[in-house]
Amino acid sequence: MNTPFARGMSRATELTQAGRLDEATALIQSLLNPGAALAAPAPTNDPDVLEGTFTRSGDSAPPAQTTPKARKGLKDTLRDIAAGGMPKQKLRAPVTPDLPHGAEFLSLAHAGPSGRREYRLYVPANRRARDMSLVVMLHGCTQTPEDFAIGTGMNALAEEFGCLIAYPAQPQGANAQKCWNWFRPQDQGKGRGEPAVIAGIVADIVQHYPADAARVYVAGLSAGGAAAAIMGAAYPEIFAAVGVHSGLPVGSAQDVASAFAAMRSGSQGRGARLSVPTIVFHGLADATVHPGNGAAVIAQALQSRSGLSIRTDQGRSAGRDYQQTRHIGTDGRSMAEHWEISGAGHAWAGGDVRGSYTDPSGPDASRAMLGFFLQHKTT
Repeated sequence: MNTPFARGMSRATELTQAGRLDEATALIQSLLNPGAALAAPAPTNDPDVLEGTFTRSGDSAPPAQTTPKARKGLKDTLRDIAAGGMPKQKLRAPVTPDLPHGAEFLSLAHAGPSGRREYRLYVPANRRARDMSLVVMLHGCTQTPEDFAIGTGMNALAEEFGCLIAYPAQPQGANAQKCWNWFRPQDQGKGRGEPAVIAGIVADIVQHYPADAARVYVAGLSAGGAAAAIMGAAYPEIFAAVGVHSGLPVGSAQDVASAFAAMRSGSQGRGARLSVPTIVFHGLADATVHPGNGAAVIAQALQSRSGLSIRTDQGRSAGRDYQQTRHIGTDGRSMAEHWEISGAGHAWAGGDVRGSYTDPSGPDASRAMLGFFLQHKTT
C-alpha cells in the first residue's frame, strides 16, 4: 500500500541502513505521532526519549496516579534494531545448566539446503524408550541455548514430564545480536530461511531420538517468540501447539522500520493464520515489545476457530497480579490462552535469575506452557 506512512517508513529504513540515525529518528517520530507539535508533553533533557503510557484495547480507564515511564531513546533503539532486530541486553557471564545423573545435554548440528544451525538437545534421565514429546525453545536476542535453558527451567520440567527439549542456537553471523530474523520476509514462510532450518532440526530429532512426531511444540521469547509464531503458521503439520512469550504476531514486520513500529506501538500482523493451539505470555509493563502484540497473536490463533467458550481468571503469583483468559473447545481442551501480567517487563515469567531476561516473580510460564502443550497432538 503506497500510503504516506508506508512511504515514510520505507524512507526511514533507507536512512537507518545508511547510518543517518538522526534523520531516521525524526522521521519515525513524526510518522508515529503526527500531532506531537500540538499535544506534546513537557520537554526533557534528552530529545530522543519518548515518555508516556500505552492505551490497550479493553482498558476501561487509565490507572490512577500514573507516572510517565521513560523508554529507551528512540535513536538508540533504532540503532539496535538496525544491528539485529531487537534491543540488546547486557551480557551476563555464562552459567552451566545443571545436569542430573543419567541426563544428557547434547551438542548437535543440522545442515540442509536452507542453512546450518547448531543446537542443544536435553535428553532427561527420566527417559522413555519411545514417544517422548519434544519442545523446541527459541531464545531471545543476545541469549544462548544454555542461558535460555537455565532461565526458563525447562530442563527440570523435562525430567518431571519425560520430555525432550531442543534449543536451536542463532549465531552472531546470522544476526549481530543473535536474534532470530522474524522481521525479514525470507525468514517468515515455509520451505525457506530460518523456518526451514528449524523444521530440519525437528526432523533430525524425530529420526534419531525417541520423539513422538505427533507431540512436537515450539516456544520462544521476544524475537524467539515471534519466530515461534512463524513456525506454527508455516508448519502446522509439525507443531501441535505454540508458545509466544513477549513476542509479536506473524507478519508484523517486513523490514527494520516496520519492526521498530511493531515493537513500539503494536501490530495486528498479516499473512498466514496461526491455526495451531497457542499460548501467549506478555508483561503489561513491557517497554521493549508492546503488550498489544500479545493480544494480536491470540487474535491470529482464533481466526480459524469458532464455538469456543471463554473463561477469564484473576491470579497472583509471588507479588505479580495476572489475568488468564482461556478459549476452550467443546472437548474441554484449551485452544488459546492469553496470560497478561501486571507490572512485568520484557522477561520470562517465573524464570531463574541465573538466566537473562527472567522475572522470578511468576507466574510460571514454563510450567503453564508445557501443561498447555501436552493437551494437544497433530492429527
